[in-house]
Amino acid sequence: MVEAVQGAKVIVTGAGGGIGAALARRFAGQGALVAVNDLDADRAKAVADEIGGIAVPGDASSVVTDARDALGGTVDVYCANAGVGRDGGEPGEPLDEQGWALSWDVNVMAHVRAAHALLPDWLERGSGRFVSTVSAAGLLTMIGTAPYSVTKHGAYAFAEWMSLTYRHRGVKVHAICPQGVRTDMLTASGSAGDLVLRPTAIEPDDVADALFRGIDEDRFLILPHPEVAEYYQARAADPERWLGGMNRIQRHWESTR
Repeated sequence: MVEAVQGAKVIVTGAGGGIGAALARRFAGQGALVAVNDLDADRAKAVADEIGGIAVPGDASSVVTDARDALGGTVDVYCANAGVGRDGGEPGEPLDEQGWALSWDVNVMAHVRAAHALLPDWLERGSGRFVSTVSAAGLLTMIGTAPYSVTKHGAYAFAEWMSLTYRHRGVKVHAICPQGVRTDMLTASGSAGDLVLRPTAIEPDDVADALFRGIDEDRFLILPHPEVAEYYQARAADPERWLGGMNRIQRHWESTR
């Protein structure tokens, strides 16, 4: 058992399946009361019923008030897990501004809005935990989808800013950055995901395992795929070489489409 989350009041967004459902189950298994949020009300209810939690369906961008009320007025842990992967159109193609706007709203601004709603109480009492499901794309990048790559960089940057700004005031922040995870989003990533992510894809439960190790060790950066640390170091040490290697992957992908 991880003492830091026993008896906690927890919100998990995008928890109707995939990583979110795995996180909700793991928190509940540690004795937490979980508000299960998802756009799909039936899926949210199914997970909530399974774990003895509370279903709070709806948009992740505005869930805090309703979920906090459902939890009795207190939130100890917020898991900003809901995310979208959209293709916003490559240069030279028609610009999908709607896809860009949706990616920005769900992958970044939902996190910002949640923090805005939660921080006053957390700072007053000197405790709170913000868990951001980012992606290795937020540290590196992902071929074939500019909106996903760019907004996941934004999600990581916001989590990093939160950690450096509030850690001395009792707010814990964790950024989870997996590569491929066997979820609906991986299936939807198409041929790019098949090439880059599927060969080393892990299960959602593996992501939950990594998070709880990170909570127990009080770590900000959670890497369910440890090799991502090496890629991140290589990117920082020699950007030109790293970009050249990524471009080779891009060209290989283009040749197979």
